[in-house]
Amino acid sequence: MKDLDSWKHRFDKELEMAERARASGNEGMARVCARRAAGIVVAEFLRLQGIELKTPSAYDYLRYLSQSPIAPPDVKTVVEHFLTRITPDYRLPVEADLIAETRWLRQRLITE
Repeated sequence: MKDLDSWKHRFDKELEMAERARASGNEGMARVCARRAAGIVVAEFLRLQGIELKTPSAYDYLRYLSQSPIAPPDVKTVVEHFLTRITPDYRLPVEADLIAETRWLRQRLITE
């Protein structure tokens, strides 16, 4: 179970960093950390499905799941928020709280 503890620890650490960044007014860093945390959850979900990608990139894991037939439509919708490019003024062009959506993804994809 060491691997399971490892992904959870990395997930929690990224979410803590996201929350600290948001609290200090750095929403851009909060999005980055939330995206990395979401990538950790997706990587673990895929591993549990027998799918292992050879990449350390959270973006690659998210993109893979967004295009995968194993992802339910509601999951794909949320994952797309993490893949959405920011506007020239550094804002997310969709109404989404990526920190909350990261928690939702964990609950939706990994049932313990």
